[in-house]
Amino acid sequence: MAIADVVDRLGSDRDTLNKWVGVYVGLLAVLLAICNVGGANATKDAMRAHIEAANTWAFFQAKNIRRNTTTIAADDLELMREALATMPPEVQKKFTDKIAAYREQAKRLTTDPERKEGLDELFQKGRALEAERDVAFRKDPYFDWSQALLQIAIVLASVHLIIGNRSLLALSAALGAGGILLMLNGFTLAVNIPFLS
Repeated sequence: MAIADVVDRLGSDRDTLNKWVGVYVGLLAVLLAICNVGGANATKDAMRAHIEAANTWAFFQAKNIRRNTTTIAADDLELMREALATMPPEVQKKFTDKIAAYREQAKRLTTDPERKEGLDELFQKGRALEAERDVAFRKDPYFDWSQALLQIAIVLASVHLIIGNRSLLALSAALGAGGILLMLNGFTLAVNIPFLS
């Protein structure tokens, strides 16, 4: 075998490797795009749930103030009715009816399963939205770190194409694998990594 044949064969092997490295870089770029979408969605979900939770708690506070005001009004009317026990029966009935209406309104403000707008229902909704927000916030760092690792892996693979250093390709593969695992964990939260949570 002549030296020219050996050089041609080595050049052919290098071209084949470079083609596969090019495919690898393309795959990393696709995964980086998917990771970017996952991170953006996690951020949007966190912000949406945070805003909805804040609105729900504001509505909860308003309903609670209204219920307290209604309860105080009913209590005041009861005191007046007792203090003015000598009033005519028809006036006492008006007091009693108004007190009953206030008590019923306070009851509806406490729980309203039909419209799901009572304090009990709003409390549950607010807690659920906070939990949803917290999950989305826990996902975001995984996507951030995954994007960083995938970008570094792409750069290292590209540098390998220029200078042919296989250690850079191996490091790129390790960082790429780490980025892929972090991205998958961002979608699933299968593993809790303390410094990322």
